Amino acid sequence: MGGCVDLPLGLFELDMNNLDEGVEFLPAMNSKKMEKRGPKRQVVVTILIIVFLLVSLTTGLLFWHFKYRNTPIQKVFNGHLRVLNWEFLDAYENSSSPEFSMLAKKVKSTVEEIYKNHADIGPYHKETVITAFSEGSVIAYYWSEFLVPKYREESLDRAMADKQSLVQRWNPRLRNPMLKVESVIAFRDCMFSLHAKEGEVTSFTTPGFPNSPYPNNALCYWALRADASSTISLTFKTLELEPCRDDSDYIKVYNSLSPVEPHALVRLCGNYAPSYNLTFLSSQNVMLVTLVTNKEGRFPGFKAEFFQLPKMKACGGSLKGDSGTFTTPYYPAHYPPDTDCVWNIEVSSIKNVKVRFNMFYVLEPGIPVSSCTKDYVQINGTRYCGEHSQFVVASTTNRIELLFHSDQSYTDTGFSAEFLSYDSSDPCPGKFTCNTGRCIDRSMRCDGWLDCVDGSDERSCTCTEQQFRCQNGWCKPKFWVCDNVNDCGDNSDELQCSCAADSFKCDNGKCVPSTQKCDGKDDCGDGSDEGSCSLTTVPCKKYTYKCRSGHCISKQNPECDGEQDCEDHSDEDNCNCGLRSYVRKSRIVGGQNSDVGEWPWQVSLHVKGQGHICGASLVSASWLVSAAHCFLPLQGIRYSDPSLWTAYLGLTNQGDLSGSGVQTHKIKRIISHPFFNDYTYDYDIAVLELQRPVTFTAVIQPICLPDATHNFPVGKDLWVTGWGATAEGGTGASILQKAEIRLINQTVCNQLLTDQLTPRMMCVGILTGGVDACQGDSGGPLVSVEASSRMFLAGVVSWGDGCAQRNKPGVYSRLTSLRDWIQEHTGL
Repeated sequence: MGGCVDLPLGLFELDMNNLDEGVEFLPAMNSKKMEKRGPKRQVVVTILIIVFLLVSLTTGLLFWHFKYRNTPIQKVFNGHLRVLNWEFLDAYENSSSPEFSMLAKKVKSTVEEIYKNHADIGPYHKETVITAFSEGSVIAYYWSEFLVPKYREESLDRAMADKQSLVQRWNPRLRNPMLKVESVIAFRDCMFSLHAKEGEVTSFTTPGFPNSPYPNNALCYWALRADASSTISLTFKTLELEPCRDDSDYIKVYNSLSPVEPHALVRLCGNYAPSYNLTFLSSQNVMLVTLVTNKEGRFPGFKAEFFQLPKMKACGGSLKGDSGTFTTPYYPAHYPPDTDCVWNIEVSSIKNVKVRFNMFYVLEPGIPVSSCTKDYVQINGTRYCGEHSQFVVASTTNRIELLFHSDQSYTDTGFSAEFLSYDSSDPCPGKFTCNTGRCIDRSMRCDGWLDCVDGSDERSCTCTEQQFRCQNGWCKPKFWVCDNVNDCGDNSDELQCSCAADSFKCDNGKCVPSTQKCDGKDDCGDGSDEGSCSLTTVPCKKYTYKCRSGHCISKQNPECDGEQDCEDHSDEDNCNCGLRSYVRKSRIVGGQNSDVGEWPWQVSLHVKGQGHICGASLVSASWLVSAAHCFLPLQGIRYSDPSLWTAYLGLTNQGDLSGSGVQTHKIKRIISHPFFNDYTYDYDIAVLELQRPVTFTAVIQPICLPDATHNFPVGKDLWVTGWGATAEGGTGASILQKAEIRLINQTVCNQLLTDQLTPRMMCVGILTGGVDACQGDSGGPLVSVEASSRMFLAGVVSWGDGCAQRNKPGVYSRLTSLRDWIQEHTGL
């Protein structure tokens, strides 16, 4: 049969595997035999094809699984945790210290143990690095890197975002675990690296700004870099974070790329007016911005800009001449850290020299001004730091050396100063010389005000008939006597007003027997003997607060004080008022300029072609309160016509009517009090309805209206604002002015103003301690700071000298006496 034999399949395969050993297969010559073997060969081929397809499919699936589905993805999470059983050491702030390394190792081990106990976290953890520590007891900041398959990415994200996932599991074998931690917080994708470009400004923001709030439970880093031999200038253009508390959200800026306390430049929380100076300088070509947030609140965050500057080569120098000015580097921006400047000042040899600081802010947190161990100015061996109003340092020669020093941490806005030459025999020609060297107008001498920081202008004075002589020799205006304020400093202006031991002194100065206090009767006449009693339901009187239920309570001024005093809680209703978004002290030259948003209820009323005419107060989305005399006819113009008027809200600068945040509204109707007397100015009140409601913003908010029973005690400090003239006969101010003034006893004021007051009027004194008191606009607000920093509208500028010039009290419409009429016409 041609020498061919049938082989079992196993032997066939064996022979196939031994082809190299010389076994040769000859072609079959018998067609029948070939036909007989054909089907077996097809089966084998089919099997081989199927096997090949299966292998290819398996290989493809495995390739897809390992190449795509199982591709490891790098993920980095930032986080922080609180260690409860560990005390903070200063050495933990230094990342190169042995103490830092020791604690970092323990915290890292603890974090890894927490990760290991979670099936969606532990298998993918690659590395954790502890970056910094801060107090409380100890807070550790860290970042963790993970390599996770793509199909497990969402599980890891969910686990890291779930606070319950990141909890410490106790090992029962360890009676005393090394570290006890809580508040393990992790946040992903919040680490940014930015490099300044030559000649360009680079912007960055919190995640989601401005369309959405920054994330909770986040630790974000912005590493800023500049070219070598350059420094960084960083400015926060907008900043609105959670209100400041011990555990609130905050920003920290560091003069390095490591978040360690010795290099911290500033800690920021809350919010700041746009005009507040938030520019910070580095001393090198790097800077780090961090944002730490908690689980509460939703706030817009910040927008910041930075650019690079050439590194400052010299600071200080030689100053010569009769006068000149100089400032800290980059003033009014925050001066850079780690800086030393020396100015050698020299004037004519026949003169002496003095330095006058017009602005001085060299304050470092936690450093008493008595020590000045960190940032300071040194003159004649004496160091100065902290915040100071204008002061002068004089030399007994024609030369003076001034040294400015800043350490590596926490900077401030610095100082603006001038040097002057003077004749030692007459250092203040035509003026009075304070013992500090400051020069003031002679008219300020012995006027009752401490214009010299050391009070030297009020010593050795002879009191006039209009003044009261204190026991310590100071002279004070007589209308300050018995106003419940210790003006003399030794309380001698109030001693003669004291009541007998068994009597109670009313807020109006009247004395009543102590037995009549809290007896349910208004023995004082102003309700003050009943207003400070324990909270009870009492018969309704004109001085008792009436709840919506009709019940009256004995508590004085209970409305919107944060406590629910009425059983129906009506005393805390409609309290979305009287709060300011921007409450920080502004550092603006000029003293009494208002900051943007500082008085968000202030309204400017304009008449077309005439500009600003009167002020007003926003009391709801649709209603304003102003003075009736603003709408009297004058020179043929009918000012009571609402179509003449436009209300500007959110305005600070009259020269920028279309500025950011300003809203304009037309007036729908003007309602003046029907009893208004244009001769006596009694009932000088009006309400204005807007054609459309305002939109409340950070710079536009309503002021609270007081209840008719609200008590503003004599001696209380109040604030008045307006764009009025800053001097008699002068032009109006461009920037909104503010003045702090004091409520004067009605009887005393009537004596000063020859009995011109009515019960609808209140008398308010002059700007405390200042010279340039503003003359506030008619119709503008007089406001009082009450409980929880909430502000109430106490009065409306009516007549007199507006903000009240020195020794001339102004007269305001008393809101509490007109409150019922306002409610009748506005529903408020």
